[in-house]
Amino acid sequence: MRLTTRTNIAMRALMYCAVNGGRTVRKSDIALSCNTSENHMAQVINALAHHGLVKTTRGRNGGLTLKRPPEQITVGEVFRHLESGVPFAECFDPETNTCPISCCCKLQGTLHKAIDAFYATLDEVTLADLVSDNHALARMLLLDEIRVA
Repeated sequence: MRLTTRTNIAMRALMYCAVNGGRTVRKSDIALSCNTSENHMAQVINALAHHGLVKTTRGRNGGLTLKRPPEQITVGEVFRHLESGVPFAECFDPETNTCPISCCCKLQGTLHKAIDAFYATLDEVTLADLVSDNHALARMLLLDEIRVA
């Protein structure tokens, strides 16, 4: 199993917002810290805003903040929002499935069970769990007071 780049960048962006508390952060700062392009970050931010995870503000002093406290955002929720359109296996999408044995294959049920366990584990972890007492992460992502002013 491999996460899409989009979900990976989304988690970095959310951690960046969480580390920087109630501050409005800029897309360019997040992209720089997360080692991605501003265009890709803009697409990810748009998806996060669409799913109600971040609040965006336009204009000169614009940027984004978390829409809810980090304790209320689970990793499972984020992954479900961003990975839901990507079928795990060909047989998971009835419209494009061409597997000749999918009607009697027991692997699909096993995979569904494994994916359910995967998401159950991610549902136990909040954004706050990822950033709380993580001093190394804070040093890497915390905005300098000079840039904030």
